[in-house]
Amino acid sequence: MTIGVVGGGQLGRMLALAGIPLGQQFLFLDRSADTPAGQIAPSLVGEFTDKKLLRALAARSEVLTFDWENVSLEGLRALGRTTRIAPPLAALAMSQDRIAEKRLFAKLDIPTTRHAAVDSVPSLVRALRTVGLPGVLKTRRLGYDGKGQAVVRTIEEAWHGFEKLRGVPLIYEEFVPFDFEVSIIGARSRSGEIAIYPLNRNLHRDGILRLTRAPFGPSALQRRAARHLRRVLEHFRYEGVLNVEFFVRRGKLIANETAPRVHNSGHWTIEGAATSQFENHLRAILGLPLGATTARGHAAMINLIGTLPARPLVLATPEAHWHDYGKAERPGRKVGHVTVLADSAQRRDATARKLLRAIDPVALRAL
Repeated sequence: MTIGVVGGGQLGRMLALAGIPLGQQFLFLDRSADTPAGQIAPSLVGEFTDKKLLRALAARSEVLTFDWENVSLEGLRALGRTTRIAPPLAALAMSQDRIAEKRLFAKLDIPTTRHAAVDSVPSLVRALRTVGLPGVLKTRRLGYDGKGQAVVRTIEEAWHGFEKLRGVPLIYEEFVPFDFEVSIIGARSRSGEIAIYPLNRNLHRDGILRLTRAPFGPSALQRRAARHLRRVLEHFRYEGVLNVEFFVRRGKLIANETAPRVHNSGHWTIEGAATSQFENHLRAILGLPLGATTARGHAAMINLIGTLPARPLVLATPEAHWHDYGKAERPGRKVGHVTVLADSAQRRDATARKLLRAIDPVALRAL
């Protein structure tokens, strides 16, 4: 069977690496001819909005999926009901609009931030009055890894942020002085089977994920996060893997955003879980039984940002697993990751600290 994937980044690459042992073939569509996924499987090259290319991808595939949410919803909808697409396009549409996402959280009784839509100066004034300061002004669409955002502490910063981002629909949210961030990943199959992974604790810097540790947290926090995730999965009659990110403030979960795809905070599952998020995504969209999501130990995933460290440094660490995405080095770009897997949280954290001293000293200070 051939699986068509819209997007050819590192997530698509890891999908293919998980699917080839299952006997699957892959065909990617990406705007670039030089992609991480293109080093593993053939690709079509062109814009995500190119309906002719999308039809060609669909004609050569039994099912379509995507490796990030900023793909063309209109283009996928134009393929009609003759093409099976998973996850469902309703979930993709929700994730592409932060206001729609907040409305879904409210509908499903999932706590989230106070917020208001902003598309003009009068609406910004109203948002500042109703939500208050401090806050965060964000684009409603196409934001990722901290892009399209402005932290607002004063009225002056609100105007500067609005001038910087204006021209597209915006959302203004309250600023949450969270204690830490977590995410939870789960899969739902075509038959309705659900499998949920252990909770992740995440560390971001400059809007980019730097470190994930799992399993994390008290069982009560895991149960609450899993309950919220399950509501979203059931609401959409979902197929595939879904991630929900939360702020944690005084023991309470506050939903931040969703991702209807495999997620960076789940990379640890390749070595650290009985079945990786990538394999379970494929099992879910192919109608296969889901694999177990139990942790094999205590894992830490360190993102490699901008440049790759010296490979011998990592490979000389027995608990470390090296992942090179085959991307050119560039400031702010995710070019790989390292996963540490140990038999205790203490040993995991000690090894992660040792590697972070060389890889990301700033993240080490925040650990």
